[in-house]
Amino acid sequence: MRYISYSLLILWVLFGSSVRADSSIHHDIHVMELNPAEHTIRVKDEITIPADRLSPEVHFLLHGDLMVTESSISYRRQREAAAEDFGLNPEDFEAPMDIPVFHYIIEVPDPGHELTFTFYYEGTIYHPIEEMSEEYARSFSVSPGIISAEGVYLSGSSIWVPWFNDDLVTFNLDVTVDAAWDVISQGTRAVHEVVNGKKRVRWESPQPVDEPFLIAGPFTEYDRNAGAVTAMVFLREADDAATLAEKYLEATAQYLEMYRELIGPYPYTKFALVENFWETGYGMPSFTLLGPKIIRFPFILHSSYPHEILHNWWGNGVFVDYDKGNWCEGLTAYMADHLIKEQRGQAVEYRRSTLQKYADYVKESNDFPLIEFRSRHNASTEAIGYGKSLMFFHMLRQEVGDELFARGMRQFYREQKFKKATFDDIRTAFESLTGIDLKPFFEQWTTRTGAPNLALSDVTVTPTGDKHQLTFQLRQTQAGDPFPMRVPVAIYFASQPEPEIQHVPLTFKSQFYQFEFDQAPVRIDVDPQFDVFRAVDPHEVPPALSKIFGDDEVLMVLPRNSALVEAYQQLARTWNKPVVYADELEHIPADKPVWILGWDNPHRSIITNGISDYDAVIGESQVRFGKTVLTRENNSFVVVARHPQNVEHVVVWLATDNPAAIPGLARKLPHYGKYSYLVFEGDEPTNIAKGQWEVVHSPLSVTLGQMTVEPKLPERQALAELPPVFSADRMMADIQFLASAELQGRGFGSAGLDRAAEYIQQQFENAGLQVIVQEWSDQGGLDNQTATLKNIIGIIPGTHSGWEQQSVVISAHYDHLGLGWPDVRQGNEGKIHYGADDNASGVAVLLELARTWGTKLQPSRTIILAAFTAEEAGRRGSKYYVDHFEPYPADQVMANINLDTVGRLGDGKIQVIGGSTASEWKHVAMGVSFVTGIPSEMVTQDLDASDQVSFIEKGIPAIQLFTGAHLDYHRPSDTPDRIDADGLVKVAMFTREAALYLAEREQPMRFTGSPDKEPPPVMEGTRRATTGSMPDFSYSGEGVRLAEVPADSPAAKAGLQPGDVLIRVNETPIPNLQAYTNVLKAHQPGDEVLVTFQRDGNEKSAKLVLGAR
Repeated sequence: MRYISYSLLILWVLFGSSVRADSSIHHDIHVMELNPAEHTIRVKDEITIPADRLSPEVHFLLHGDLMVTESSISYRRQREAAAEDFGLNPEDFEAPMDIPVFHYIIEVPDPGHELTFTFYYEGTIYHPIEEMSEEYARSFSVSPGIISAEGVYLSGSSIWVPWFNDDLVTFNLDVTVDAAWDVISQGTRAVHEVVNGKKRVRWESPQPVDEPFLIAGPFTEYDRNAGAVTAMVFLREADDAATLAEKYLEATAQYLEMYRELIGPYPYTKFALVENFWETGYGMPSFTLLGPKIIRFPFILHSSYPHEILHNWWGNGVFVDYDKGNWCEGLTAYMADHLIKEQRGQAVEYRRSTLQKYADYVKESNDFPLIEFRSRHNASTEAIGYGKSLMFFHMLRQEVGDELFARGMRQFYREQKFKKATFDDIRTAFESLTGIDLKPFFEQWTTRTGAPNLALSDVTVTPTGDKHQLTFQLRQTQAGDPFPMRVPVAIYFASQPEPEIQHVPLTFKSQFYQFEFDQAPVRIDVDPQFDVFRAVDPHEVPPALSKIFGDDEVLMVLPRNSALVEAYQQLARTWNKPVVYADELEHIPADKPVWILGWDNPHRSIITNGISDYDAVIGESQVRFGKTVLTRENNSFVVVARHPQNVEHVVVWLATDNPAAIPGLARKLPHYGKYSYLVFEGDEPTNIAKGQWEVVHSPLSVTLGQMTVEPKLPERQALAELPPVFSADRMMADIQFLASAELQGRGFGSAGLDRAAEYIQQQFENAGLQVIVQEWSDQGGLDNQTATLKNIIGIIPGTHSGWEQQSVVISAHYDHLGLGWPDVRQGNEGKIHYGADDNASGVAVLLELARTWGTKLQPSRTIILAAFTAEEAGRRGSKYYVDHFEPYPADQVMANINLDTVGRLGDGKIQVIGGSTASEWKHVAMGVSFVTGIPSEMVTQDLDASDQVSFIEKGIPAIQLFTGAHLDYHRPSDTPDRIDADGLVKVAMFTREAALYLAEREQPMRFTGSPDKEPPPVMEGTRRATTGSMPDFSYSGEGVRLAEVPADSPAAKAGLQPGDVLIRVNETPIPNLQAYTNVLKAHQPGDEVLVTFQRDGNEKSAKLVLGAR
């Protein structure tokens, strides 16, 4: 190992060697005493050095505060150490400056034979945790080694065992600690026992590693078999430990299996998540050491955590020869971070952001080739060592194809396992597999600096008989030699939904291309999916915060008379940026990016004008992003626009009325570099909205002629898929049964409804849930008969003392309309209304949650899975539940998540209805979307559509999850064949994440609804008239936006289109959906009304003859 300062090695200790295990130095370490209170340790280390590693003198380093008390071999000690003593080149060796060390020298009696000797040493290791800062106030805490009452962290940087050179070692570690503590290290645990109040732990690491770790502390252990590997979690005492551990064990099993199939067998016998006593993000062979806050960030499970797991293949399974370049960070980022985005359909955006970081942070002065990357220590080294490197592996995959890429990685892993490897070893593996000479490809992208700049020009389409000839020119405009490459070009045609992709060779700085087609191309895009590593044009990517955080020359413009001027000045001091008052500038400078601070800044108009190409408006008291409107009160806004005089720079508006939010913004904003706009709420502040602008005016896109097409690129299959926790097939089987003709639509009081109840009860019991059936009599149905109604309640008891009666209720109604009661469309009387989406879909998700959680889940609060009856008859089941369920009464319900009509997600977002009942709901939804990658949106309209309202009426925060309205609603055409099975899995994932958060949340949510207020005025009678259109429930502005306008509907005949916003019917304003419903109730089918609507910012009117529902 090339020994350098621990602060440069602290994130990843990956140094390896190409030696075999039987030729490695072996340590048999017995920690005879570990005293955390006194920071001391006493060690016996029996060391075996193979003959081929011996010379007449053997040198090693040991921590300077550890004194050798006994030795089986003679030695001498000195302070100084030189590179040649350890067989290293002088430029590869730097004596550690962070800790004291002694240099020991042993004279070997017989260098021709294996040498075994024993050292006894003891002393103190206590290096307090220190904070180290980066740019824009980002920081992290480090220690090279610490023994304390909070815990023990000893690594190679601690030099707590003799360090000989950069060779790998094998070891056994035997430690005795107090019974309440535990010990973790690499390898396999061979002994784990408590004797006489002391715990003895032995770890054996027969595979070569670069250093032994000793991690100890007061841990609670959780484990699960994951095939041949043991998944382990070691947590410190915490109320959420059991649920948190279950999440990590499940994720560990999923990712280990995915990577086993993709790359090859996991190289160790365990993988453990270990909670540290300060904030760290360390990865070691067979375990990861993460801080207490980090492991509780919900997004870590599917971002940083799989990255750490994969490092056991790349970095800790195949080691890095650092002298020839660190390839493993880029490969791990590609096969973890990028792969997760690929699985979520976000890979194109991820690659675009990667290229954007390179453009924003890397300049000629700080660029270097991949073979010189060692470790990340700032934004530019990350943009190269992670970003450029992952793009290199993406291009390699494009070069050979998915199958050969995966096979090549398996071969590389198989050949180099527990060896030190280089970029050339990767090349050799792929060349032997594919027969392709990849040396020019590898040399170009790993040994050259810089990036190609692409330009598209001279695009023409010429008719040639019955054909059409497309001609265009591609140029590389960067200085210096060209980068030979293949460039994807997408060519669109009016009659085809997807483009034709051509991969054209670009060998020179400028080349012309010619293609002939049967029809005329209407659009051409160059590298539309960002498959090539290159310097992106500013107009190819949305303006983002990274553009200003990546620049050294930045100016902050403050309003002189603002009440927040002192807070803004403090922000500038925190970031160490110069300031100027707005009234001192007639124009902002064109040679640098600029912060414009404050609502009352006279230069704010630059931002207002700069975002005119996007669907956003900044007003005096609110800001609109797309369909989302956010008020100025209690919110902080950050909006990025291109600099009006220089497209290479950006202008960023930051405004708030809350000075207490400024310190949090200073701390948080550098972590949001890829975003074009952000909104934060409160003092913390908490992010509640974020996004990127659409790309407009890209120079690598040309529209040909007058016809425009929406660019739609073919979807690509992810390199690997994560084994699902939820089964789409099981949920579809539930729906097939519940929505079958046999159950006759599950109408009020019907035999089909009773069979549905029996089915649900049986599934709950099979899953191991406690089941309670609520029964009562009620009247209803086509014949107004008396029937026995049943709520089927499944219970997963909570474990937190003092929360015995508190619950989180996940609900779904299982009834439907039967043959058409109480709601039926004209002409559908007497027909089976199958109710597949409404609401067999919600019940299916409920049952799948029961199967997945079963007896394994141990939530802090009780989770109740409630299948309600008679929702269609006025929410009778849920009303009965909140009035009568005594084991877990309504006044102890933390929250309700109601699943109703969740089977038609498709490419849409999960809609959250009822978010106004607690201010926390928007944060819950946003957090769950971030963690799962499943988009959601808050429905701001007050809809009293389903069972969540019964909870709201009792003052309980409650929401409905909904996948959108459709024209099969309450019609016989709502059948199982129209259900999106993959969407059900997403709804289940979203629900699970939200429910587990609520079950563990310490504080109750604050109810902000109005249970006792007068309901909005509702017209008497049943609505029979209709426009035949389907509203957009997610629209938050004034009026009713139309989502669907079927052909031949009254709305279509009147000339209305999807996207139109209805604002009046006759003279009656239509501010929201409730008003729209009330107006229609006042009319009859056949009435002619005048509808006023907005389209593209213009107000229009049309006469419309209402139809019958």
